Amino acid sequence: MSAPKVTAVAEASPAARAGLRPGDELLSLNGRRPRDVIEYHALVDDEALEVRVRRPVGSGGGPEELEVRVGKDAGEPLGLAVESAVFDRVRTCDNHCAFCFIHQLPKGMRRSLYLKDDDYRLSFLYGNFTTLTRFTELDAERVLEERLGPLFVSIHATDPEVRARMLRNPKGATSLRWLRVLLDGGIEVHGQIVVCPGVNDGPVLDDTLLSILDRYPTLATLGVVPLGLSRYSHEPDMRPHTVAEAEAVCDTVAGWQDTYRRTLGRRLVYAADEYYLLAGRDFPPLDAYDGFPQHENGIGMARAFEAAFHGDTGAAHGVRPGFFAWVEGAPAAGYRAPRAPTSGGAPACSSHERLDEPLDEPLDARRDERPTTVLTGSYGERVLAPLLERFPHVRVLAVDHDFFGGNIGVAGLLTGHDLIRVLEHEPEGQRYLLPDACLSEGRFLDGKTLADLPRHVEVVASDGRSLREALAPLPSS
Repeated sequence: MSAPKVTAVAEASPAARAGLRPGDELLSLNGRRPRDVIEYHALVDDEALEVRVRRPVGSGGGPEELEVRVGKDAGEPLGLAVESAVFDRVRTCDNHCAFCFIHQLPKGMRRSLYLKDDDYRLSFLYGNFTTLTRFTELDAERVLEERLGPLFVSIHATDPEVRARMLRNPKGATSLRWLRVLLDGGIEVHGQIVVCPGVNDGPVLDDTLLSILDRYPTLATLGVVPLGLSRYSHEPDMRPHTVAEAEAVCDTVAGWQDTYRRTLGRRLVYAADEYYLLAGRDFPPLDAYDGFPQHENGIGMARAFEAAFHGDTGAAHGVRPGFFAWVEGAPAAGYRAPRAPTSGGAPACSSHERLDEPLDEPLDARRDERPTTVLTGSYGERVLAPLLERFPHVRVLAVDHDFFGGNIGVAGLLTGHDLIRVLEHEPEGQRYLLPDACLSEGRFLDGKTLADLPRHVEVVASDGRSLREALAPLPSS
């Protein structure tokens, strides 16, 4: 098990006063070696710390080990940043799902993108979905004892044979027993079904939603999302949904929402925005998303964006992974890494902030009237175009996903390759706005950066308020 390595020390913090430095490896905290950042934060919450450190020595000498005593108040932040979230090995996925997007990545991308995890700790920390096929009795004991929730579980199908076949893992037939254990233990769990046409849609989807009601009625929410297919998929049985299949999923989810509301008093299940776009249907009304619990899963994003654009951002941020509800700041570790800072856009607002200014007031005196192009994916274009009709100097440009191909149409998967291809043919001297969802620590998925683009691009936070302010800045309060 590797030791957590310090990447930064806050000025005037207890760690700085004790002499801890970037590059130090934390071998133990009060005699215990933490397995992950969850345990680390529990340990550093103590009032006084004995920290055993391995420190590199200059001039070619080997590292030295030393004891460092840190004086602090109970609950006072230690003031360290560490480089990863898991200090022992990340529990990798031993499933071989035909619809797994990681299997559809081309060669030559960043190594971290090829890591397939099935680690409940990363589910708790970052909201990653786990199938529970590598979950153990010891894991269950820890989750229940430390109340590590919410967790996010990929269900896909409740029929054991169908689920095992989809995961290409015999443990898929039995691993949902852990979902029952977690729910019985009072852990908040959010589920997901990735629908593959001809595999787990139709009667199988109906059977799954019936089983949820019968066996897992305390599941917090359930998202139904379509599979994404890139041009690099080698699975002949995997194909995009037809319009009729998308319509059927929308109808199935709506029917089961009614059933759940009658029996459980809540909707429980929600369909991804992509299904309504594929079916050519209007999105459900704002209140049909019940606070957007599956917002990060592409469910309700369009309505949330629309609401924020028109001035209401009160409930458009969904469920926060448990770690972020507990303590602010976690190592990115290649999962939900910080996006690029905005340039010309607006800072993020708090999740309960509302705009007092109505959108329909005159904005001409404050907005930048230069020709402006909002860059997005093909799905984003259909959401943004109606919102931006009142801005005659603004156009929406859908960038085709040439890099991934297939049925990929979300803005978050735009690459530098795609943007370079499009921007090379766009005029200079205009404004180009890009959502930050396609950047992680300043890089696109293909490793390119903003500096590689042939036009200056302003990065705007991926919410409606930020886009509105980028187009028509609100007066400072």
